[in-house]
Amino acid sequence: MIDRRNFILSAGALAVASGLPLSALAEDPAKIGFVYVSPIGDAGWTFQHDEARKALEASLGAKIQTRYVENVAEGADAERVIREFAASGSKIVFATSFGYMNYVERVAKQFPNVTFLHATGYKSGKNFGNYNARFYEGRYINGVIAGKMTKSKILG
Repeated sequence: MIDRRNFILSAGALAVASGLPLSALAEDPAKIGFVYVSPIGDAGWTFQHDEARKALEASLGAKIQTRYVENVAEGADAERVIREFAASGSKIVFATSFGYMNYVERVAKQFPNVTFLHATGYKSGKNFGNYNARFYEGRYINGVIAGKMTKSKILG
């Protein structure tokens, strides 16, 4: 099973490698932006995304330059931050909250040469995809545990 940090590391490396000519990787670092819904110091979703961002930097070194904005509300502010990343030369933008989905979709249409990756959404396009955790695996285990614990032999 691949965890979120390793997925983002792999997705970022793949997007950088496949989306740019190798000569571009040798010259200027590819810019990658991360839009975070909460402060990094909060344990959980944003913290883990930032751990993946750091691992991406450690893995690819001078080939990339990451930037992030934390505590971005799901709304017009998210669209502004996503657009600023794309307009300022980011080749990849990670939008790390479900509430960013429609804003990413809108901005992606205006920046066809930028790759946008969105967490937990269901929309995609030519330069816009999504990623998600394997929630079903944990839910399956919870169901097995509930089945083993029931005294009435009834679930639900």
